[in-house]
Amino acid sequence: MSIFMGGFFLTFFFFKMLDLKGFAGSYAMYDLATGKIKAWGYFYAFTELALGLAYVTDFMPILTHWITLIVMTVSIIGVLKSVLNKQKIKSVCLGALFNLPMSTVTIVEDGLMIIMSRLMLFIL
Repeated sequence: MSIFMGGFFLTFFFFKMLDLKGFAGSYAMYDLATGKIKAWGYFYAFTELALGLAYVTDFMPILTHWITLIVMTVSIIGVLKSVLNKQKIKSVCLGALFNLPMSTVTIVEDGLMIIMSRLMLFIL
């Protein structure tokens, strides 16, 4: 599970790097933290890089799982709010490469990361 999660975070970090400024601007439209702290959109991408590397190298697993749980929970709240309000927002994770709308797929992705990080906390 750690390798999968690491690969997930590293892959999505790569997509964000294709248009970091575009990602940060779009992310601010629905993310709760970025709405309050503008730099979080940029910092979030590098948080994914750090989490990906932490999962792949098994670096401080308990801390890594907790950070994942917190970050992804905040993220899913913003996504759910936007989807329920029927906002038309382009997928920010893959938006630089594909023109995809943010949808339940984003909710499933965030939800899976939340579930896996919680499971791994219970396993340790």
